[in-house]
Amino acid sequence: MRVRESELPGIGQKVEMITRNRDKISIIIHHDGRRELYYFDENDHEECVASVQFDDAEARQMSAILGGMAYKPKALEQVESALDDLIIEWCKAEAGAPAIHQTIGDLNVGQEYHVTVIAIVKKNQDKQLNPSSETVIDEGDTLVISGEGTGLKRLIREKLTAKGA
Repeated sequence: MRVRESELPGIGQKVEMITRNRDKISIIIHHDGRRELYYFDENDHEECVASVQFDDAEARQMSAILGGMAYKPKALEQVESALDDLIIEWCKAEAGAPAIHQTIGDLNVGQEYHVTVIAIVKKNQDKQLNPSSETVIDEGDTLVISGEGTGLKRLIREKLTAKGA
């Protein structure tokens, strides 16, 4: 979605949006709290085909509805529920940590900790997305890891910090 904002001197602010579906919507926010919403022809983004005006209270209510505060689609609830316990952490491999000079496979992160290494940012800033089990962990590498809290904490404590093992 593309959004463009501009000041309207003496009136308020104008926000124009072009959605992923290539629909154009303009909103004018007046200094007195009124909002005007304009919808444009799909083939001619200069031709307004519909408009509606809201007072401040109506605009806030509409915002809450659109933002999912009043109703959340079931599909989103299921995704949030499925990911509820999933945590993503960024953790730097400290000097002297047991993981240094070990491969991801050597650490057995999946079986032992129920954690996945999503990416590694090497000390020289090279990024490795979805690193293989043969990827070696070096001092100063930042591991992007995901899993449940207990497994993540244990992996960090036991393998990625100098006081581990």
